[in-house]
Amino acid sequence: MILVLMSGCLLPEAKRSPQSVEGDWTSSSTQLQLDPVCSDLTPSEKLHIVTWNIQWFPKNGRITVDYVSDIINQLDIDVLAVQELDDRRVFDQLLSSLPGYEGYYESAWFAGLAYIYKSDVIEINDIYEIYSTSPYWLAFPRSPMVMDMNAYGERYVIVNNHLKCCGNGYLDVNDEQDEETRRYQAANYLKQYIDTNWPDSKVMVLGDLNDNIAEDPSNNVFQGFLDFPERYRFVDMDIATGSHLDWSFPSWPSHLDHILVTDELFLQVQNSEVYTIKIDSQMGGGFFQYEQDISDHRPVGICLSL
Repeated sequence: MILVLMSGCLLPEAKRSPQSVEGDWTSSSTQLQLDPVCSDLTPSEKLHIVTWNIQWFPKNGRITVDYVSDIINQLDIDVLAVQELDDRRVFDQLLSSLPGYEGYYESAWFAGLAYIYKSDVIEINDIYEIYSTSPYWLAFPRSPMVMDMNAYGERYVIVNNHLKCCGNGYLDVNDEQDEETRRYQAANYLKQYIDTNWPDSKVMVLGDLNDNIAEDPSNNVFQGFLDFPERYRFVDMDIATGSHLDWSFPSWPSHLDHILVTDELFLQVQNSEVYTIKIDSQMGGGFFQYEQDISDHRPVGICLSL
């Protein structure tokens, strides 16, 4: 049954096998010089959370691993929610190059979801998948991964996602196979999960949600969230409605990677920074090199004020 799900959701690039990483492995310098994020805040004044579709990691073998290790260390990320991990063994090798970090990757689905987090900042209460049974496979080609955690004395719930890709831009709720309909149903299920299980908690839904949050309501697959602005907020809405130069998926171009928060986080968000990390701007070959060696998606992050 898993093979059927995979064949229904594969992107063209999924047919290309990533280069392997063999033998003893340690990270080497990649010559990246990234500007620190929220440098005006001390570590105890912020919680740096990032979502990143890392496109069939490791896309270009050791080169990819070196870059990703360097990026995580330089940006001083507290929690990284990852989509499209293809090689669990190499993921373990990546973790070995990240002192002070631990990771979780238990997904049985193709292009798996994972977390990387600072072990001295993040205390894990539980990590698990939701909507993992067959009635939900159409809505969720990858089961959402929930991280229930504590940081600096506060409890947070993060829901990592990678929704169905593609479509024609039009929502047809009468066609259950329609890509937009599948994302629409997934968003409604996520709202139902939060409303039922975490009605008074600090919840963050993030990931490659594969659609535009700034579309007209008639075709907006996230309208179920947007209809309740007193309860839910996409903190990257200004990016979505702003210049295409800041969007997370430049090759289309479009902005597909999002961070949604519940009202328990609204006050913290007011004093927080939300941004697209344009790593490609620091590479000699620009986005072409970035896409060849790392991913076709840029990371999107928030420095959550504490």
